Amino acid sequence: MIDYMTKSLDLLAKEILEDGIIDANEVKLIKERIYADGMIDREEANFLFTLNDATSGKENDPSWNQLFVDAIATHVLEDKTSPNVIDEEEATWLLKSIESDGKIDKNEKSLLAYLQKHATKIHPSLAAIMK
Repeated sequence: MIDYMTKSLDLLAKEILEDGIIDANEVKLIKERIYADGMIDREEANFLFTLNDATSGKENDPSWNQLFVDAIATHVLEDKTSPNVIDEEEATWLLKSIESDGKIDKNEKSLLAYLQKHATKIHPSLAAIMK
């Protein structure tokens, strides 16, 4: 069995992306790995965006969308610095991550809609792409 818990996220991403899609078993492994310590840090959030960009428009398992949205939302909304608020630093990071591949895909649109609904305050730079 692959020891996905101790592999670097870069190596794990490479293995997950070998077939070009994210299947249900891979979603389960990703979820176990990123939530192992009870929080989603920036490295794990970047890992999710890497996977999302590489598989955008593919026939991924539907559970991938839910994991992506939940994990990224947890990362920005449940932080200690600005809980439930998307501050300037988070907005800058989100914009860069969302726009890195030149398009806003279905999962990213779902994420933005979720954030718009659940954040108590959103920095204006991010609010602009939510319209």
